[in-house]
Amino acid sequence: MTVVNSLSAYMSITRQRSLGGVGHHVLDYLKRMQSENPAFFYAVQDDNGNIFWADATSRTNYSYFGDAVILDTTYKTNRYQVPFAYFTGLNHHGQPVLFGCALIFNESESSFIWLFRTWLHAMSGRYPVSITTDLDPFVQVTVAQVFPSTRHRFCKWSILRETRGKLAHLCQAHPAFETEFKKCIHESETIDEFESYWQSLLERFFVMDNEWLQSMYNVRQHWVPVYMRDTFFGEISSNEGNECLNVFFDGYLNSSTTLQVLVRQCEKAVSSWHERELKADYETTNSSPVLKTPSPMEKQAASLYTRKIFMKFQDELVETLANPATRIDDSGTITTYRVAKFGENQTSHVVTFNSFEIKASCSCQMFEYSGIICRHILTVFRAKNVLTLPSQYVLKRWTRNAKTGTLLDEHASKLPSTSRDSVTVRYNNLRQEAIKYVEEGAKSIQIYHVAMRALQEADKKVCAVKNLSPGTTKGATVTNGSRGELLAVDDDVPSYQSVAEKQKKIHELTAELEVTNQRCEFYRANLLAVLKDMEEQKLNLSVKVQNARLSLKE
Repeated sequence: MTVVNSLSAYMSITRQRSLGGVGHHVLDYLKRMQSENPAFFYAVQDDNGNIFWADATSRTNYSYFGDAVILDTTYKTNRYQVPFAYFTGLNHHGQPVLFGCALIFNESESSFIWLFRTWLHAMSGRYPVSITTDLDPFVQVTVAQVFPSTRHRFCKWSILRETRGKLAHLCQAHPAFETEFKKCIHESETIDEFESYWQSLLERFFVMDNEWLQSMYNVRQHWVPVYMRDTFFGEISSNEGNECLNVFFDGYLNSSTTLQVLVRQCEKAVSSWHERELKADYETTNSSPVLKTPSPMEKQAASLYTRKIFMKFQDELVETLANPATRIDDSGTITTYRVAKFGENQTSHVVTFNSFEIKASCSCQMFEYSGIICRHILTVFRAKNVLTLPSQYVLKRWTRNAKTGTLLDEHASKLPSTSRDSVTVRYNNLRQEAIKYVEEGAKSIQIYHVAMRALQEADKKVCAVKNLSPGTTKGATVTNGSRGELLAVDDDVPSYQSVAEKQKKIHELTAELEVTNQRCEFYRANLLAVLKDMEEQKLNLSVKVQNARLSLKE
């Protein structure tokens, strides 16, 4: 990667290309954002002028929720015609979170290889467990190259959209075809059932030789749910994420959105979803869900999960009352059960239970796919008197404490070892941990002092190891705001930042922390005023009730 300290050279090139003033506007914005927050990342591709950026929050969120990723490239192919792409995932409330944005002016294999490698670099080199994308030939090829260990899924919504377009004549002549097609995709419980249903569908509507359907069948392992259930996609509902990709910016981008206003709209969308997350955090922390059973497992789950995830778990737990388990095989520590709803044995599921390890697996594979335990395993747990959830069935990413530590450790065994050992990964992991101190320290003056003392103590220990004076810690840095290929940063790369520059940056960050602290104090004061007003109203109401009671006695 060629490190660029100034954007002037790129600007002159950009003005001669189709970007024109638009590129100047976007890059000025990115440069300003990076100067305000060093953790803001952006990069520009030399040959094609493509741009990628990710703010500090996106990079931090990825460390918690980056196991299942969605890439949306549909804004250019649909009616909006915007060369915009972005990465998202789902947080612990099942809400979308942003992992980075890009402007792809030249759609090609080389463009997407650059995009994926740049994004992976910004995300600490951590590979996702799964990635869902639109049905794009360039994306399909490049995902296999850049993410060889990641499970790639095509968005069902895009498949169904393309099918309606490719087979418009068939859907018009036979309205039942689309309904049957969806039933084949959504309701097949096993691979054999899907294969049989698919063949029957082709024969009934005389489309055995249709090229489009044949091509979709050839890649069925990448989009038909029954083939994907052994992989984590983080979906708690069949209608989330995979049905429609562009949910994060829904309502913020449209056919009239220009590139000049796109970055501002992105900020508005991020702010809106952040507010929704804060609201969900508040509801989870300050209210208790209504329990529907006397089960200690339900009480345990209510204290562990966020509100929305608990509601999903609760639905599964309640359903155990209508899904009895029948033992069909017992070989010592391994017992096999058939679980089916009363009167619906034809749709039964098989659960294997290991009594020694307190582990179970179900043929529906809901836990593997969504990270939430299914009603069938819960039914067997009830039959075996397992009263609380074993720890292996509580994914941290769905809990109230999801944003502590590093979530992706849950899937570390599935990630290439080289990605965890590189200098870039160590740099980003340390940066993400430090950001937590900044965010928490800004909440109150007490936490600020605790965080500052912790950082100062850490500085002393690091300097002791490196035989330096406190406050002069040196280390590898990743240069931001760069073009072309990614810069490989190593331990022997010299630091060109002077002590004075470091001190200046420390003062700037300290000032920013003080400003944030003042804002927090302002919001806290407002909240206290509201609470005080509520208490006064409560007191007045209590006095009125007391007076009314006295009047009745008289």
